Amino acid sequence: MKVGDKLPQVTFQTRVRDESVGGPNPFRWEPVTTDDYFKGKRVVLFSLPGAFTPTCSTYQLPGFEKAANEMAGLGVDAIYCLSVNDSFVMNQWAKAQGLDNVKVIPDGSGEFTQKVGMLVRKDNLGFGFRSWRYAAIIDDGVVEQVFEEPGRCDNHAEDPYGESSPESVLRYLRETASVMA
Repeated sequence: MKVGDKLPQVTFQTRVRDESVGGPNPFRWEPVTTDDYFKGKRVVLFSLPGAFTPTCSTYQLPGFEKAANEMAGLGVDAIYCLSVNDSFVMNQWAKAQGLDNVKVIPDGSGEFTQKVGMLVRKDNLGFGFRSWRYAAIIDDGVVEQVFEEPGRCDNHAEDPYGESSPESVLRYLRETASVMA
């Protein structure tokens, strides 16, 4: 993923609440495309190795949730958290995190992550294929800016975090807003 890239067309398999389904688990499958998420919007997309993992759950996701109002004031229409996890896991993680502002995108098969060049093996942790940690500003489906953690490789011995933080994204948004003012 680099500045100027157009996002690949992918269909994400999501689960949405639908009371007409009935029963104790009233959810149905709903395919959502790249265009559904990104077309005609300026969004922050951030991706991480896995739902319910320590850095992701303690710092990155809550940080973006907390920064959502300021980001909206700086021209961001939506904030999406993507992970190579299925929709069941992503929905439960969003619920456990009490999200109001950040929406989760399940990339269960890793198709999107592979197509943007961010799929890595994390077999050393028993994870299999996962996303490398990054954040990006996406404007109408085109990459405006990327914040990628250094050292992308398979089975990285550490889990770098800093470049893709909400603070880094906010710094960029503030700088570009002041230039445009």
